[in-house]
Amino acid sequence: MSEKPEKEKTAAEEAEEIRVLLGAVSTEVPALIKSIIASVFSEEAGRNMGKAAAAFYKELKDSGMPDNVAVKMTEDYIGVFTRLGDILKRVGEGKGKGKVIITGGEKSREIEEEIERRVKEKLAEKKKAQVEEEEE
Repeated sequence: MSEKPEKEKTAAEEAEEIRVLLGAVSTEVPALIKSIIASVFSEEAGRNMGKAAAAFYKELKDSGMPDNVAVKMTEDYIGVFTRLGDILKRVGEGKGKGKVIITGGEKSREIEEEIERRVKEKLAEKKKAQVEEEEE
């Protein structure tokens, strides 16, 4: 198999690839969030949450937990889902001008690095596929 010199991409071509990638993300992520919100706030989800909370409380009581502690733990249990739902709702409504801000110092940097790594991997895969296609 003969080796062909790899065609170098211009800055404009690379910028176009990034634009396409971000365009896909900007349409897919909001649709995903809306779908999650719909499932979190549906009538069925409410019924399931009630059943889950009741089962959680019952399990705590059956294991000998004092009533006031079982109630507090059940409230906290439900609160996790409520806060998650609130976060998803705010993101879905576009609050923050379309930006999702992740805070947390080191964890935030890790997330940024992971996103950057994955984007680079996808671009490399795409480039490799193009080179293989050109070789055929």
